[in-house]
Amino acid sequence: MKILVTGGAGFIGSNFIHYLLREHPDWHIVNLDKLTYAGNLENLSDVQDDPRYTFVHGDVADRELVNSLFEQEKFDLIAHLAAESHVDRSILDASPFIETNVKGTQVLLEAAKQYGVQKFLLVSTDEVYGSLGPDDPAFTEENPLKPNSPYSASKASADLLARAYFVTFGVPVVITRCSNNYGPYQHPEKFIPTIILNALADQPIPVYGDGLNVRDWIHVEDHCRALDLAMKKGEPGQVYNIGANNEHTNLDIVRTILKIMGKPETLITFVQDRPGHDRRYAINPAHTEAALSWQPSVDFYTGLTDLIAWYTANRAWWKRVKSGEYREYAEKWYGALTS
Repeated sequence: MKILVTGGAGFIGSNFIHYLLREHPDWHIVNLDKLTYAGNLENLSDVQDDPRYTFVHGDVADRELVNSLFEQEKFDLIAHLAAESHVDRSILDASPFIETNVKGTQVLLEAAKQYGVQKFLLVSTDEVYGSLGPDDPAFTEENPLKPNSPYSASKASADLLARAYFVTFGVPVVITRCSNNYGPYQHPEKFIPTIILNALADQPIPVYGDGLNVRDWIHVEDHCRALDLAMKKGEPGQVYNIGANNEHTNLDIVRTILKIMGKPETLITFVQDRPGHDRRYAINPAHTEAALSWQPSVDFYTGLTDLIAWYTANRAWWKRVKSGEYREYAEKWYGALTS
């Protein structure tokens, strides 16, 4: 089995590649990644010499490159994880989000149509559904798409393109929409890593607005297991919500992490809320649990405790990410980088 994983040097992508190599010893994985700021090949340094793994430096929106890969490799599966994903960055400049998340998805769908694949897995997000009120039921796959940021709008556009390629051309697309992930190798700019790293340094921890925005959290390992099942068992044309029924306010997350680390709550610093900040996300994973025989397994408190230990033990990794030195690793092993 030969699989193309896009965005495999990112947080979820690198965890997914580790998972696939561990669980499918007879698969060959090609990782196509542009290596923007969020792509870090150090995440995969332990598998770079594995004969079952190949890295290709390139852009999913590069039609010529994508077509040449399909001609050479004859992929059985596509797992499309490559995406610009940071909401604050999309507010500052939406252009890269349209290029990667919309155009890049269309290029891959067109290649899948032309060359044929057994399954096209599009990894999306719960943010395409918009925001929930405090008493609203959790999102199901039947909720309409109501994105509220340039990032989520670009992901919703990708979802609709994928649906159109299934209906019009029969491309065997499966879409997954997951709640907020946490786990090893997450970029330090993200919410939970920021809390941990600032607490380690006894620096103020910024919290948007009143801190009562609610998110539904899942460990990246549970997400990867669901993605694997969606590729193998998912029905083309279907959407599968992936969540752990694990809602918490941002403020509660900060307080929990500070408690585990033995740090004072005086580190909490409230800052001006960002524009269009969705109040609450919550995923109803009942369809996925039944259809794919999947259940989340990582307890949240245990997962956070283990993650704090991981960031504490891997100071060299995140310090190189924060300083930009991690890009030197990619230059050493794979040549020039895109900006």
